[in-house]
Amino acid sequence: MAKGDMPVLVGTGQSLSQWDGSSGADGAPSPLSLMVDASRAALADTGAASVAAAVDTIAVVRIFEDSVGAGHHPHGHNTNLPGTLARDIGAKPARLIYETVGGQSPQALVNEMAARIHAGEVEVALISGSEANRASKGARRHKVEIDWADGTDDAFEDRGMGPMLLSREEIKHGLVAPAYFYGLFENAIAAREGRTRSQHRLAMAELFQPFSAVAAQNPMSQFPVEHSVEFLSTPSRENYEYADPFLKWFIAQDAVNQGAAAILMSESKADELGVPQDNRVYLHGGGEAGDDHISLRPRIDGSWAMEQALGRALDQSGVTSSDIRHFDLYSCFPCAVFSSTAALGIDWKHDSRALTLTGGLPFFGGPGNNYSLHGIAEMSRRLRNSPGDLGLILANGGWMTKEAAGIYSTTRPKAFLPAQPAAKPGDQVALCNNDCEATLETFTVTHGKAGPENGIIFARLADGRRTLARATPAALAVLREDASPVGRKVAIKVDGEVGTFDFA
Repeated sequence: MAKGDMPVLVGTGQSLSQWDGSSGADGAPSPLSLMVDASRAALADTGAASVAAAVDTIAVVRIFEDSVGAGHHPHGHNTNLPGTLARDIGAKPARLIYETVGGQSPQALVNEMAARIHAGEVEVALISGSEANRASKGARRHKVEIDWADGTDDAFEDRGMGPMLLSREEIKHGLVAPAYFYGLFENAIAAREGRTRSQHRLAMAELFQPFSAVAAQNPMSQFPVEHSVEFLSTPSRENYEYADPFLKWFIAQDAVNQGAAAILMSESKADELGVPQDNRVYLHGGGEAGDDHISLRPRIDGSWAMEQALGRALDQSGVTSSDIRHFDLYSCFPCAVFSSTAALGIDWKHDSRALTLTGGLPFFGGPGNNYSLHGIAEMSRRLRNSPGDLGLILANGGWMTKEAAGIYSTTRPKAFLPAQPAAKPGDQVALCNNDCEATLETFTVTHGKAGPENGIIFARLADGRRTLARATPAALAVLREDASPVGRKVAIKVDGEVGTFDFA
């Protein structure tokens, strides 16, 4: 391994299964089997022999069951996913990594492995990940027994859960699910743009309709159906309300069986193994950033972390967003795309460039932390077919909390520069936990089977502090009106650690 060697992406692969338990246990996938299939496809995609034997590092994106505090494994626990993946593809790597939680992981791992290759620490790295939530849900629904228990004795680096993404104040007020946090972003953006709920749902539908069209043509999509703007923007039995202003198909769909893999190696190793030149895709720039708990962020109508990660990747590449031909922007919710296009200076309504290569998390599928590895796989294929073009991946974790960006091309850069350590915010908003009067900043309403259940707001005091509160029944009724309540005065009373508000 030579220090200073150029890293290159030489192979990618994907896997998909529609198994849902309805036909019995035969053919049931597991997270491991999906990774194995995708990794074998990536090995074959390199166009070279003996690549598996040359792999010295395997990094696996953390699966859903290992990303939640309860650690529930309904079908048995694979205690060493990196080790079992190595075993099943015939690799004997010296280094095994199980990555931390977050949808930023695939691009962050590409940034890391590229830097390690350049530093002479790694020669050939395989990154893989998957989710089999569709299989898990289907097996339980149809009472089908499937077994995912496995493991090896190989030592591996377990990077754990990472820092807590929710604060005590947020949890106490009911902010416990991604859609609830993203609802706060979405309604802040709607208020900034002067939109009512129905107007913003129309805007979200106009943004996401082309995503569904891409997914409908992608053979690796879990939900390959094109939806109309009218369907996406209208509440219905098939498109029900979940957390205001979201309907079902504005939300990442996690009932998927999908896997993906990517292989990076040093350019000299690619030459030695005989990887064809037209298989090679180069990382021109990378950027990463992290943000605070949402309640501490000065802005709720955008993403500071996205701005930092994207700006760093573009600066490192020496290009601007207008130079990028292909995008796969993380699309768990519309506000993530509204925020990233704003950070890139893209007019999403009129720019002719597609914002997704896969079809996006609501339509292609949202395989947990691993979605952006599918974006990277699609990007590699697209760039090979369009030599010299530039492509940009934005991977997102948490609630626009952890961001990683990468810029790719088949054109070899003059030099490789490792991504800098993730940018961290400097400014925070102070919180008020006392009775007060304030101005409503943003809100969401959570829904259950019986309809609206809980209204949650952020509000700002005259001195700039922020307060969190839950709605009284009367206030909840106002939050459900079509007109945005943002900017209205509220009176908050605190009992213990929980604030409750009425409109003043």
